[in-house]
Amino acid sequence: MDIIHLPSDPIVLFNDWFQEAGEKELNDPNAMSLATVNKDGRPSVRIVLLKGITDGSFVFYTNTESRKGKDLTANPQVALCFYWKSLRRQVRIEGYAEPVTAAEADAYFATRPVGSQIGAWASQQSRPLQDRGQLEEALAAYSLKFGDDDVPRPPHWSGYRVIPQEIEFWQEQPFRLHDRIVYTRHDDAWTIERLYP
Repeated sequence: MDIIHLPSDPIVLFNDWFQEAGEKELNDPNAMSLATVNKDGRPSVRIVLLKGITDGSFVFYTNTESRKGKDLTANPQVALCFYWKSLRRQVRIEGYAEPVTAAEADAYFATRPVGSQIGAWASQQSRPLQDRGQLEEALAAYSLKFGDDDVPRPPHWSGYRVIPQEIEFWQEQPFRLHDRIVYTRHDDAWTIERLYP
């Protein structure tokens, strides 16, 4: 990666890499690790799926009453990490999360398979579950409740956009002398610098 030839906006480079990952990565090229911190400063990380890039922010959806949802309420600072093994590439993103609008959440929810929509009502995500039978009973009850009607979005299910403040692009190189380029946001502009591997 030659800094001189890189785009000034890291989202342009991310989109190029993401498109390549979509063509070459076997499973879930949109899978990303999401790291959050709770009110006590305890970190937690899990895999979520990128559902879009809007106005330079990375969007995902979840149950807002889940552990990640509670963490984001307590502390909006987050980190994301994409790793595309087939391309030997990684992108790390640090920034903060904010909720998407209700209209955005409604629009995305409407595109989900009906089974996933009903599952969003039935699952009390991250809470203890005595046995799987309870979940299956809840699924059956909500399936009966909604029948053939459109399934509305639950009030506890929405999305977040991660506004990046720093984005690092990593490309594997021989002898572990990898390429690392980091973009850092300053107001509405980005600076670019190379890091030692």
